[in-house]
Amino acid sequence: MNIAHRRRAAFALGGLSVAATLVGCTPASGTATPGAADASTATGSYADGEYSATGEYQSPGGAESIEVTVTLESNAVTEVTVTGNATAGNALRYQTEFEDGIAAEVVGVNIDQLAVDKVAGSSLTSDGFNDAIAQIKADADA
Repeated sequence: MNIAHRRRAAFALGGLSVAATLVGCTPASGTATPGAADASTATGSYADGEYSATGEYQSPGGAESIEVTVTLESNAVTEVTVTGNATAGNALRYQTEFEDGIAAEVVGVNIDQLAVDKVAGSSLTSDGFNDAIAQIKADADA
């Protein structure tokens, strides 16, 4: 594990500690901190299961897409797989980096709290991920 990964891990753990402390002080009707892994704060009710969707986004090189598959259990993401469709250039590089880093960002998180903006240096691929998650939420709506 390189220094950048260690720093991210330490920052994430520190953030979770703060979030856990704040959740204990938040009224039951409050909204959880985005990214907090607390399935009880769901605003929607989603059927457990595996869901897939294609998310689309625009890059400087044109239209791009990614395939997103998530497994939901009690409104929380328990597994995620992202497969990029880019074949060359920066889009391929960023999609690959996104694929490698997304699980650490979303597994254990309530699907209603997902709003990914940047993963492993890739900010545009996040738009495709968020697009796919919106479709998945519609499909899984119980």
